[in-house]
Amino acid sequence: MPDSSQPPAPAPAFDLRLAWCFTVVAEYRHFGRAAEALHTTQPSLSRQIGRLETQLSVRLFERTPQGNHLTEAGEAFLPLATDLLRAADRAAAGTRAAARPGRITIGHTPGILVTPAVRELRHRHPDAEVRTTQLTPGEPHQALLDHRADAVIARLPFPTDGLDVTALYDEPRVLVVPLDHRLAGRESVTLADIADEPLPRVRGADPLQSAFWRIDPRPDGRPAPDGPLIEAVADQFELIAGGQAVTISVPTHTLRPDLTTVPLEGVEPSHVVLATRAGDRNRLVAAFRTYATSALGG
Repeated sequence: MPDSSQPPAPAPAFDLRLAWCFTVVAEYRHFGRAAEALHTTQPSLSRQIGRLETQLSVRLFERTPQGNHLTEAGEAFLPLATDLLRAADRAAAGTRAAARPGRITIGHTPGILVTPAVRELRHRHPDAEVRTTQLTPGEPHQALLDHRADAVIARLPFPTDGLDVTALYDEPRVLVVPLDHRLAGRESVTLADIADEPLPRVRGADPLQSAFWRIDPRPDGRPAPDGPLIEAVADQFELIAGGQAVTISVPTHTLRPDLTTVPLEGVEPSHVVLATRAGDRNRLVAAFRTYATSALGG
């Protein structure tokens, strides 16, 4: 029986569905287009937004002939509503995952070999459903929080709030240059040797990762020289082969035959880690951590 000495939990201030409708209208800035996206009618959507405004006791939209604009209160509510909906999705995903303790999805980013640990997990737990998925370098944190992956092996840096992180091994960083570059064939190079060498920038790249791989700023505070702006990491190798830029990578990446690497001295290595959701009690997650540390660590 419930404890009658405890006050009842407060009723929610508003319906989550209304918050979802609000975020869609905020995205389209138009009730008609938002109604189409939500597969409802414009009058029905207007009534739902009106209910939300009544429940919150604020106006969220300024309705004008030119469109629907967020009020100051609406601007403040938008990121909060977005975070709330994401938290609800995570709660649902976490609950479903708890009901499937015999399943695990292991994520990994490009250039990282996870096969030995995955093979061991499958061998030791033959009845478990073990899946693997490749993630982009910017995805590990969100993929774990969204339950698209239960364990991820990736290179730092990436956000680690809400995660448990286990160090596996380090990789030295190297300079990637064309075969005819002035530094090709050297035993090693330093940051001083590439002080004026442009490095590509990837559009939309995670700032933490961009700063790490471009070493930007340099230890003396100078910004890294900007090379061409590219759409994806893979695009940089054509630029490098053509002599338009150099880049910093790890020696385990497979290179084109017209490129070579030179050890980069005096810089922090790349750290490869296993990340999982903090407090995850899935027995397969704990088992995979043991196998990954044994098979990949060191």
